[in-house]
Amino acid sequence: MTHSMRTDTHSPHFGEGGGWRDNATRYALLPLRIFLGVTFIYAGLDKLTDSAFMKDSGAGSIGDMMRAVRDSSAIPALVDLSLKSPVGFGYAIAFGELAVGIGTLLGLLARLAALGGALISLSLWLTVSWASDPYYYGNDLAYLMAWIPLVLAGAPLLSLDAALRSRRRQRNGGYR
Repeated sequence: MTHSMRTDTHSPHFGEGGGWRDNATRYALLPLRIFLGVTFIYAGLDKLTDSAFMKDSGAGSIGDMMRAVRDSSAIPALVDLSLKSPVGFGYAIAFGELAVGIGTLLGLLARLAALGGALISLSLWLTVSWASDPYYYGNDLAYLMAWIPLVLAGAPLLSLDAALRSRRRQRNGGYR
């Protein structure tokens, strides 16, 4: 009885054939990338265009929201840090969400963008949605878990990262 070892351990690139399972596997993270990218762009723009949100105090302000969650958060010191400059913190979150969303959607520095998204989601989970009971009512934990596959895999297809990688490969004579 003879045994053989597969030497074709990497899947073919775009347009190089493969069955529907291979294609489904290759494109499995694309819907997640699109959803998270669009969602984070929307969240950042929503914060930047909401005049009530970017204020120290008042109905719907970042300041009042952070003061309201301070005592129920997992890390009150993190909330205290944000309360030193609530408006600055609001802008940091909004621009961070925009950068993460754009990087994820375009697949530019995709792992770094996903790590940024995971860190934003983690900080919001530990502060704003920590007191959600039961825990699965708070959406920030679900977003954190959704970012992890993109942190690990990046954006291997239909991305600027893939195009740049392909261009480098061509310049170097086909070597990675």
